[in-house]
Amino acid sequence: MPVCAKTFAEMGGAYARASAIGDIVELRLDCLHDLDFEIERFASKLSRPTIITFRPSEQGGYRNLTRREREAFWARDLKADLLCDIEADLVVESSFDWPHVIVSHHDFSGVPDDLEEIYERLAATPARVVKIAVQADQITDCIRVFHLLDRASSEQRELIAIAMGNAGIATRILGPSRGAYLTYGSLEDTSATAPGQVNARQMRSVYRIDEIDRETMICGLVGMPVMHSVSPHMHNAAFATAGVNGVYLPLEVRDVESFVKRMVHPRTRELDWNVRGLSITAPHKSSVMELLDWISPDALEIGAVNTVVIDNERLLGYNTDVHGFISPLRERFGSLKGMRVAVIGAGGAARAAVWALKRDQANITLFARAPIKARSLTENFGVQCEALSTASFRGYDVVINATPESPATAAQLAGARLVYDLIYNPIETQFLQEASEAGCQTLGGLPMLVAQARLQFELWTGKTPPASVMHDAASAALRP
Repeated sequence: MPVCAKTFAEMGGAYARASAIGDIVELRLDCLHDLDFEIERFASKLSRPTIITFRPSEQGGYRNLTRREREAFWARDLKADLLCDIEADLVVESSFDWPHVIVSHHDFSGVPDDLEEIYERLAATPARVVKIAVQADQITDCIRVFHLLDRASSEQRELIAIAMGNAGIATRILGPSRGAYLTYGSLEDTSATAPGQVNARQMRSVYRIDEIDRETMICGLVGMPVMHSVSPHMHNAAFATAGVNGVYLPLEVRDVESFVKRMVHPRTRELDWNVRGLSITAPHKSSVMELLDWISPDALEIGAVNTVVIDNERLLGYNTDVHGFISPLRERFGSLKGMRVAVIGAGGAARAAVWALKRDQANITLFARAPIKARSLTENFGVQCEALSTASFRGYDVVINATPESPATAAQLAGARLVYDLIYNPIETQFLQEASEAGCQTLGGLPMLVAQARLQFELWTGKTPPASVMHDAASAALRP
């Protein structure tokens, strides 16, 4: 756990908090405002294995340190059992207490073409540990980092290898299970010392990093962006409750075709990992379909896949959004046959909602800001579309918001029986507030999220977790 503070007094307090959570604490001495510090006296009070770092800004540090300042600092006799993270430009030209050295290389511009040569150069030093951190622009950049870990393990060389940034989260969470000497977790969400660093409490409580091994079943959320999602909280809680050796990761993917080909499909993937299931979110729900070996009939009709199952050498596509959407309505009303339902929106969420409502024989009217944009929906499903600007929802049994906005006022919603917002974050949306003001019953998007996630989990594992487990995990993650 890295600790960054402006003064030694602040650093001492942060060190104590980090020691209660982490196995190893890193003191980022380049964060200190006063360079005239007494690290020797401070080091004598350390209660955990500790790394000290004094990194220049051009290599990810917090101070514009000259080479002379760095050399003078590392020339000290620290008289403490510390690990010293020293940049490669100093290590290759100097002599150190090698059993206490981590020789490191950082590249914040991307993954260098000569990554393997950099590893070989650093591994040739007598340093106890080699550290390489590179910026991942695409999730496929993780492949070379994982390959380095495999190589280091085969050569019995201690290595820390990390792909920084949101696209590299998998290397941080899976790294130790693949032989990494350590991984980094921040003290707080706001105190990360490198791009993509995950909160240490979440590493243990959500991702259960101490239980991950090479046999762990890997599932994840594929989209762009994904870091805001509560799906990892829900699915990892379900894995823990079901007693399944599994982990669910946020997987930030720009190029879904490259990701599926190089990291997922059993016939072409370049990575040896036990990936078994994926949730697909925006913007890939339609584009992923052409990469699959089989797609369920309902997903084909809707034109979107949100769930992928890796079954032997085939990728199977499903749409659990439909089940998630309709389940709370069925629980509330039983049958929807003949009910008047208004759907606001003209995108993918609206399409899935209309398909499910048609199947349950509801009477549907579509409302859109620009009805012409809903033409494909109206033609495919035979529903009428009206302009949202002049809409009144009086007399409707259900009004559904399938947009990311608050598209109607209390005056428009007055007289509707139930208002259903598919948005789950925040739990109480502006749209639902307008509905409450109008005297309507309300339903938020969290029950839908939980219902579709439970079906996903069942498709991946054959087990159905309690809805309360997923709901409580999501609610806790959504609390301010």
